[in-house]
Amino acid sequence: MMRKLLIANRGEIACRVIRAAKELGIATVAVYSDADVDAPHVRLASEGVHLVGTSPGDTYLRGDLIIAAAVRLGADAIHPGYGFLSEHAEFAQACRDAGIVFVGPSPGAIAAMGNKIEAKARMAEAGVPVLGGATISADMDAAALTTTGAGVGYPILVKAAFGGGGRGMRIVREPSELREAVASAQREAAAAFGDGLVFLERYVESPRHIEVQIVGDMHGNVVHLFERECSIQRRHQKIIEEAPSTAVDAALRAELGAAAVAAGRAIDYVGAGTVEFVMAPDGQFYFLEVNTRLQVEHPITECITGIDLVQLQLGIAQGDVLPDAVMHAQIRGHAIEARLYAEDVPAGFVPMSGPLHCFDIGGDDVRVDSGYDTGTSVSTFYDAMLAKVIVWAPTRDLAATRLGRVLRDARIHGVITNRSLLVATLAHPDFVAGMTDTGFYDRHDPAMLGAADSSPTIQRAHAVASALVGALDRSTAIGAGFRNVGGLAQSTAWDFGGTQLIVEYTVQRDRTFAVAVDGAPVDVELVQRTADGIVVAFDGVRRPYRVHVVGATSYVDSALGSTECTMVARFPQPEILVTQGSLRSPLPGSVVAVHATLGAVVSQGEVLVALEAMKMEHSIRAPHDGVVSDIRVAVGTQVETGAILVVVDEHLQE
Repeated sequence: MMRKLLIANRGEIACRVIRAAKELGIATVAVYSDADVDAPHVRLASEGVHLVGTSPGDTYLRGDLIIAAAVRLGADAIHPGYGFLSEHAEFAQACRDAGIVFVGPSPGAIAAMGNKIEAKARMAEAGVPVLGGATISADMDAAALTTTGAGVGYPILVKAAFGGGGRGMRIVREPSELREAVASAQREAAAAFGDGLVFLERYVESPRHIEVQIVGDMHGNVVHLFERECSIQRRHQKIIEEAPSTAVDAALRAELGAAAVAAGRAIDYVGAGTVEFVMAPDGQFYFLEVNTRLQVEHPITECITGIDLVQLQLGIAQGDVLPDAVMHAQIRGHAIEARLYAEDVPAGFVPMSGPLHCFDIGGDDVRVDSGYDTGTSVSTFYDAMLAKVIVWAPTRDLAATRLGRVLRDARIHGVITNRSLLVATLAHPDFVAGMTDTGFYDRHDPAMLGAADSSPTIQRAHAVASALVGALDRSTAIGAGFRNVGGLAQSTAWDFGGTQLIVEYTVQRDRTFAVAVDGAPVDVELVQRTADGIVVAFDGVRRPYRVHVVGATSYVDSALGSTECTMVARFPQPEILVTQGSLRSPLPGSVVAVHATLGAVVSQGEVLVALEAMKMEHSIRAPHDGVVSDIRVAVGTQVETGAILVVVDEHLQE
């Protein structure tokens, strides 16, 4: 029997595995980097081992250090979670060699599917439908690359041979784009997975992304636990998943399940894994890959089957036979998962970092898998996913409605998130109708869907709530009233990301308020000050406003929505002058490529610098035509948000 389990991962999946192990009476060991010293997964575990450093290559990808920690603390087994070492055959073999159980498939099965090029060939032999493509060798010249691309046919998808999660993946529609797309994908794949091998694959326009959960035991049993729909994606990464799929009927479900089981049997699969398919609009499906690990979206399968997949993994690793509940699983109701990311959607899904002053997602009918809580910080070293928010309901419509409400009501203060995009997507008529192919955000601009609520109504109400909370707090601190006389107007200015409102308020002798916004009187009745905010009636409509003040910033949550506003300083410091034409970094990261050369004439949109942050590569493009007059960075330079990278002077070319 397994007595102690080391979790070779971090964040929400580490927390998830620790909780499942504890329910089975298994002691747990966490590993953590310098950036994760105070992370929730460290606090949850029975014991912890510090891996010195911050980058994945120095910490969570150091299999030798992790196995040494397991041996030192007497761990019987290692659970790899997902990402990092979860699909490294060498790590799985090293665990075996050290006498430690690897909670996952055999090293041979991982190796067979770890290289997606070889995996496609093996699946074709097993009779599973596959898409045509070609391999790109490291020494392939431009002419050979052009010929190879033409042979595959456009549009083309450039994909990393190892890894996943949308990293090392590019869509190419024109031959002129192929060379740069391949080079960029190779760099990103090498940084994320340690291998820059990529291949080309015929790209299916606006398909559905359907995957099937499989499980196998050491006794020859392999079964499927139905499909998941994962088509709502940004940058080839899933953000909303659901089970079952609206596009799959009983007959197609049987076909998909049979193909997935055939794939599993072809590699003697043991453990929990996922067979991914792309489904064309005509209903034909093609093999994408086998993920030889637990998937991020596994909770929705758990919700519709009632099966704890992590506990099932641990049982299989101990040699258990698949239980009857798994062998004869049934679908019950509908489940939807939304991935909450720290990212700026309108800016192009730019990942964000910083402290979480408040992180509260609640409700009786919601499951939240997260590696963060109030007071923790989002670093630049790892993936920017804050949480998976999951809702089950008897019907799909009810699940979507409940999930949207939970996300709207959440209190998330300190970093920009994709919450607005998730809420808008769940309520969109096309989503409600089940029209959820991977082209969803091509048809519906995510920048518009994901824009924060900036209506005058919500800004006016939240500015007044912020001003009155501040006034009440200052009044309480000073005593009864601000001054010896009443009726003197006070004012504060509040900035909502560029829009400013001036709130004037007069404290009456009976401690009521007379309020005006930008000079216009507002009908306000102060009902009460609460522990976390204020109850106010605006124009006769009473609402509670939860106001969380951090420095000069007020985070306000109400039935109207959630906003962040900053009190404008009465005597602001003059802005620091910046050279005209400066190209600034939109996020903190490391420079991985500099394409600009001093004195070069560049065109608007031309890629000048490439940054790597949170395991993704970001292209920084020229804002206008001009001449490169200054280059402030080199490959390897670490930059912060707002740092000047390159200066493009649009006047020098005249």
